[in-house]
Amino acid sequence: STVELPVQEVLQKNYTNGTECPETDAWNWLYTNQPVYILIITVMGVVLNVFVLMVFCLHKKSCTVAEIYLSNLAAADLLLLSCLPFWAVNIWNGFDWPFGLFLCKAVNLGIKMNAYSSIYILTLVSIDRYVALVHTMSYGQMRRPKYAKLGCLLMWGLGFLLCIPTIIYRTVEHFPEYGIHACFLDYQNRALELFCDTLLVVFCFFVPISIISFCTYKIIRGLKVKTIERLNAEKTEKRATTLVLAVLLAFLICWVPFHFVTTLDVLMRAEVLSGCHLNNVLEIANQIFTYLAFFNSVLNPILYVIVGKNFRKKVREVFSQWSSKKAVNSESTRSNLSSTVKTVA
Repeated sequence: STVELPVQEVLQKNYTNGTECPETDAWNWLYTNQPVYILIITVMGVVLNVFVLMVFCLHKKSCTVAEIYLSNLAAADLLLLSCLPFWAVNIWNGFDWPFGLFLCKAVNLGIKMNAYSSIYILTLVSIDRYVALVHTMSYGQMRRPKYAKLGCLLMWGLGFLLCIPTIIYRTVEHFPEYGIHACFLDYQNRALELFCDTLLVVFCFFVPISIISFCTYKIIRGLKVKTIERLNAEKTEKRATTLVLAVLLAFLICWVPFHFVTTLDVLMRAEVLSGCHLNNVLEIANQIFTYLAFFNSVLNPILYVIVGKNFRKKVREVFSQWSSKKAVNSESTRSNLSSTVKTVA
């Protein structure tokens, strides 16, 4: 029921024989295709998200509230992408984890922190856009960078808090009959497992998605009722809102299928749903939608460039700053060289 669930399912299926359903060939492509896919999105995502963070950090002007949230989202994506190569190696080795217990916990902590922190940072983004466009006069003073930074800090803390079961129950166990050391979640108690999974589905999907949906509805409605004069006066806010809505849509497309399948998986393990056909469908869907969710970390920085007019302006200004500095340094070098030549002469 987590972003590394396909690995968990493979271990349960192949190494613990924890299912009465006949095995399918759905896993055969896992060992060859997914490591390549993971490494491709890792390289692309790291380059793009580092670029986004460099633009936000190196620009001479301070980040706006919306940019603070988007930079934290880029940092969360970068955290996920830095952990994925370990899982690529793990899958390539047939789930024989070669990195030890510490990295088993740390890598999965990083992957989950992205899933949990990202959705709550996007919740803050939605609330910010809602306040900016619908309640500008009433709560506008609350939209300050220091409050945005505090909100992001709290969301990172909440993400870490939700990852505590991973820190406690993620373990490496040796399976001598298969000759592997597997890194997997071992709750050792089915009731505890279902309780933790249910909490995560509720607080990491239904609650934030409900808030995001409400705010998005109000934002779109607010944009429609704005007069032309107000829209001209709030041109910057409108541009930021367009980018945020694009990021939200991408997140929903990439992550909602995963969370939906996760919910069905929890219901199946709670024996509310049953059937081998459904079990096999969920296994395949988990494979597809988990890695669709990972692709969101590559898609976000692309959206910043395509949709974010203000971001493109920042990029041009950062490159202009670099060009100016290089010109100044070059002129200084020539001046020093000229002075040296004259002194020697």
